[in-house]
Amino acid sequence: MQIHELVPALDSNKDRKRVGRGHGSGNGKTAGKGHKGQKARSGGGVRIGFEGGQMPLARRIPKRGFKNHFAKEYTVVNISDLNKFADGTAVDAELLYASGVIKKVAADGIKILGDGELTRQLTVKAAKFTQAAAEKIEKAGGKAEVI
Repeated sequence: MQIHELVPALDSNKDRKRVGRGHGSGNGKTAGKGHKGQKARSGGGVRIGFEGGQMPLARRIPKRGFKNHFAKEYTVVNISDLNKFADGTAVDAELLYASGVIKKVAADGIKILGDGELTRQLTVKAAKFTQAAAEKIEKAGGKAEVI
């Protein structure tokens, strides 16, 4: 096949509808807009969410809660998830991602939580540790390094 022989797939290219081009086209005269009214005018129609002057749903429902834009965002990992690594391994965000323990690294990094038990001697590098997690890592003979 050569570049000049390429053709688009069947029905993938559709001609645009040319309205208002004579009654023989089936879309002449009113151009498919019907007779008169707001929607038939140029620039006619109402904005999204407009309910004819009635108080819109978006304004009838009360506002709730807020998002703290200053809050740190961590990907959390429990200490029990680290048992899959061999003794003496340096565990960091890249290794956790590569091994499938985490799906993505959040904006502020990894936080290690103290849920479960650790039976391996690991060097864990993360942005934050809970107090229990750091104690369990050191009790198992490893090191908790804040990066």
